[in-house]
Parts: sequence; C-alpha cells; structure tokens
Amino acid sequence: MSALLALSSVGVSAKEWKEIRMASEGAYPPFNEVSADGALKGFDIDIGNAVCAEMKAKCTWVKQEWDGMIPALMARKFDAIVASMSITAERKAKVDFTHKYYASPVVLIAKDGSPLRPELASLKGKKIAVQRGTVSDNFATKYWDGKGVEVVRYGKQDEAYLDLKSGRVDASFVDYWEAYGGFLTQPEGSGYAVAGDQYFGKNAEERAVIGEGIGIAIRKKDKELKEQLNKALDAVRANGSYDEIRKKYFPMDIYGQ
Repeated sequence: MSALLALSSVGVSAKEWKEIRMASEGAYPPFNEVSADGALKGFDIDIGNAVCAEMKAKCTWVKQEWDGMIPALMARKFDAIVASMSITAERKAKVDFTHKYYASPVVLIAKDGSPLRPELASLKGKKIAVQRGTVSDNFATKYWDGKGVEVVRYGKQDEAYLDLKSGRVDASFVDYWEAYGGFLTQPEGSGYAVAGDQYFGKNAEERAVIGEGIGIAIRKKDKELKEQLNKALDAVRANGSYDEIRKKYFPMDIYGQ
C-alpha cells in the first residue's frame, strides 16, 4: 500500500501554466488602452507581461468589453483578467483573485472648485456619471441611486468624461488612479479636479463594496494558476520590475499598504 501511494503521489503534480490567455478592456487609460496598431497597452498590460516573463510563460492578450468580462472568463475565452478589477466580496463569490497589484480609492471628479462631495446630502438633485459594472457603479447604485441622485451609467469611462465636459452630468464617480492618469493629468482634464476627499469607505460595509485593492481574476478551480501568479507578482515586486513599470505612469506609490 505504501508503495502504491508513493507511486500515485509521483504521478500527480501541480499543473505548470506555460500558456496563459490574459484579458483587458482597452478603454481605461493609463491602465489599459488600445495603441495605434490595435494592440493593448498600459499599466495592466505591462504588469501582466512582467508576470508572464517571471513565470517563463507564453501570454496572449484578448480585448474584452468590461460588461462581459467575468462571464467570458467563466466561459473559458481566456484564463485571467488583468483589467484593474477591484477585489470585492460580490466578485469573490464568482471568481478568485491573486494578491493585489495596486490599490485605489474612489473619487468624485467635477469642475475645479466645485462644492460637491462624495456624500448623499451633497449630491441630491445631481447627475453622477459612472462606468457600468465598476466599483463606482456598485457604490453609487447601493448608496445614492433613487435617493435624490440620478446615476448615469456608461459603457466606457471616456464616455462619462465626455458628458461631464459637455455639462450633461454634474460629476463622475471613478477610481482615483484612472482619473489621475487618464483624465486629470491630460489636456482634456484641464479645469477639472477631485471634488472632496479620496474615498475609501467609512465603514466595513462600504469598504466591502469598494474592495481590497486591484487583483488578477481567475476561475476558482484554477488554483495552480493563482499560486503561480501570486509567486510571480511577489517576485516582480521584489526585483524592482514593478517600480520600473509604475514610474512610467505614476510619480508616486500606488501599491498602498
């Protein structure tokens, strides 16, 4: 019996992932966007490529609309989501996540000097833009929608900014680092700023909606892939590759505590 057990344990080994299909949206600069040649680029893409290099794995990229991201993962159209997806309790019920690779609060973006604040009392009678299916959408839907605030949802964050600039909405509620790198520091963001403070959630319930940081999402059954991605993320952080990538997009730390 001991000999049989020894033989069976040799025959069963963890799957080594040498080919990984990674998905991103391509509409969330500077984290992910589409370059002139049609390829995905941005912070998410660079992190994904660095992790693949550390794993010595061949990685291919799939462009996927945000609304269908998790269903497409479950349908095996790709193996991992690297698209600035927040680790939330709602999503963890469907998929698994690696360690975070950055953390971000949510913020309200409005005209510079706006008195608006990310609070229900301040937003009553206002139209607030969010990207559909994001943490910002989930938070605004739960705490503001139908309570005197009109939440206007968009397929892409860029569309929300266009309506903000045209005056069709009063503010946009969005991930801070996306707003910083994709709008506020760009020419089109001139005259706009964070209204109020960066928002992390004032209690455990709100923090559960906002999330625990940004991670790579994988199917729950792909435990070996999660372990190998976590090991690679730790190595990329330790060997300096992470900071080299981060400095291309942000002058300050975005990893958080």
